[in-house]
Amino acid sequence: MGQIRGGGRGSGDDAPGTGLSAADDPSLPGSGRPGPAAPPAHSGPAPADNRDRILTVPNGLSVLRLLGVPLFLWLVLGPHLNAWAVAVLIASAATDWLDGKIARAFNQQSRLGEALDPAADRLYIAATLIALAIRNIIPWWLVALLAVRELMVAGALALLKRKVGFGTLQVSFVGKTATLCLLYAFPLLLLGTYAGNLGEVTRIIGWAFAIWGTALYWWAAALYLVQARDLITGRLTVLADPSPDDGTPHTSEGAA
Repeated sequence: MGQIRGGGRGSGDDAPGTGLSAADDPSLPGSGRPGPAAPPAHSGPAPADNRDRILTVPNGLSVLRLLGVPLFLWLVLGPHLNAWAVAVLIASAATDWLDGKIARAFNQQSRLGEALDPAADRLYIAATLIALAIRNIIPWWLVALLAVRELMVAGALALLKRKVGFGTLQVSFVGKTATLCLLYAFPLLLLGTYAGNLGEVTRIIGWAFAIWGTALYWWAAALYLVQARDLITGRLTVLADPSPDDGTPHTSEGAA
């Protein structure tokens, strides 16, 4: 039984030979009544094939963010240029915000961008954690706590890939907030290495962001694990028809 994709004529449509006069039929000249309004221009999301694009401005910004990771590591671990390292993190956060704005404003969303954006976030978090731990700015147990979380989510995604056929999950607001908290925490902790009142204040604020970010990071992991479980058990389904959000989970009506 096929699916009807186009809208047919409704029961109220006027067929030829109905005996309508010019005064009754607004589509005929001389009726004195305005004709049917023109259909509105399509302003919805881009077609599905546009999401396979690679050469877009947001993707270019994401690649620049990735190239900043080795530069950041060199600044922190090499000459200990903490201020310049913080500038790299700020630039990364700015491009993260900018590529999302450009993608939505100019309809340049793509599957590659959806993969590059969280990958860049995780690489910056991992690089910053390792660099700060090597510099003894943060304890190694914090690195282990966040690493275990990443391994759990990665294992769930691998299982999802094997059971369902795809290994991506819809990004949650909690997860994005956790990432932002951690991205705020690390530059502040880095600046907290400087002596004086300013260094002490930034260190305290940085640890506040780090604690909240870690808690939210684990909360987001719990949400992702529940989402993966629901997809594997059939409580959530994925749209079968190609669409701009193909591959994202949607609640299945009638699921147990």
